[in-house]
Amino acid sequence: MNSTNNSVDTHQRTDSAWIITVFAGVMAALHIWKLPAAIPVLQEELQISLFLSGVLLGVVQVAGMVGGLAMSLLAEIHSQRKIMLLGLMLLVCGSILGSFSPSAGMLLGTRIIEGAGVIMCSVMGPGLVRAHAPLKRMNLAVGWWAAFMGIATFFGILGTAISLQFISWQSWWFILGLLTLVPIALILKFVSATDPGGGSSTKSAFRKIAVTASSGRVWVSGLIFGCYTVQWMAIVGFLPTIFREDGLSPILGGLFSAVVGGLNALGAIITGVLLQRGIAGKHLLLGSFVIMAVTAVLTFAIDYPKTLVLVQVLCVGLFSLCGAAVPATMTRLAVDLAPEGGSAPAAMGLMQQIFNIGNFTGPMLVAWLVVFTGGWSSTWWVSVFFGTLGLAMVLVLLPRNSPLNSIQHA
Repeated sequence: MNSTNNSVDTHQRTDSAWIITVFAGVMAALHIWKLPAAIPVLQEELQISLFLSGVLLGVVQVAGMVGGLAMSLLAEIHSQRKIMLLGLMLLVCGSILGSFSPSAGMLLGTRIIEGAGVIMCSVMGPGLVRAHAPLKRMNLAVGWWAAFMGIATFFGILGTAISLQFISWQSWWFILGLLTLVPIALILKFVSATDPGGGSSTKSAFRKIAVTASSGRVWVSGLIFGCYTVQWMAIVGFLPTIFREDGLSPILGGLFSAVVGGLNALGAIITGVLLQRGIAGKHLLLGSFVIMAVTAVLTFAIDYPKTLVLVQVLCVGLFSLCGAAVPATMTRLAVDLAPEGGSAPAAMGLMQQIFNIGNFTGPMLVAWLVVFTGGWSSTWWVSVFFGTLGLAMVLVLLPRNSPLNSIQHA
């Protein structure tokens, strides 16, 4: 395991610091998940097609696709705290600018700005949590960080569904931009400025990142993460649209979609507890991919009547709940995967870069399949294919005798 300035003084390890970091991650991810419940409104007001809706869902990941390693370089030269603050400011600007978008083109542009902010926060978050959480609560803190996307999914989808019954989507974008100022103020006050990273020369930082980028197991870990995100982002991102087409009201469809996203957060927290109790990460990953594939088939391959919509919700809920073991386990593994002489932020950045390709391509792939096949019933093809690929990659990364199979100790 690599050691790269990952410690801070004991007195700087406070619960308030890591909790605020998780809160900042949730606020950042809200800007991803404010969109799904707004898609039907945007389709009507801006004349957006289903495929372009998929682009809007995925385009926020563009910065993450190309900028993960760049963010880790900034973290090595500056501090992770500074980069997270910069990311939150970009989200403020992107969301407020987006509220003035007169067309889909400008909205796409502001989503890319928001994507840059999201990648900054998501790459910096794990290091900040590990540096500031009290050692006895390290796995709990990491589990909560892994849950930030699911928490944001719940509040983002439900909050948008309810808010758009009373205000315009433009007003909602503006309000979320202003609310993102809150974690900025909290980080400045409660999160120590002497956090991991920062202080490295540019040459040294490049060397650490090059060492990390040459590690095969970091690439494989990113592929595992990507095999999860390509299916989860696509399926959960389109749930409000699917439920509306099934005849549910916007609020009820938003509520069901939000619960599905919230179950992902619960699954991540449960995974942290299981890891702490000694359950092998390999078993959690393998089980997660199998359950995601099975529940995706049960969700979409069967034409449920409206009276059995709750069965469909239960299936996709299990898909989200059990799928959470992948990001929770891989986030915990990220630091241990950094090679000797490498960089933990770079390992996380490279993983983020690869799994954001999944986030970007997943919605467009599913949207294309729906248009090509004429319905949502083909969606399970994506999950089964990438679930199988994910299983293979787990076996490559974690062979039988790998010491990484047992990662319960922080």
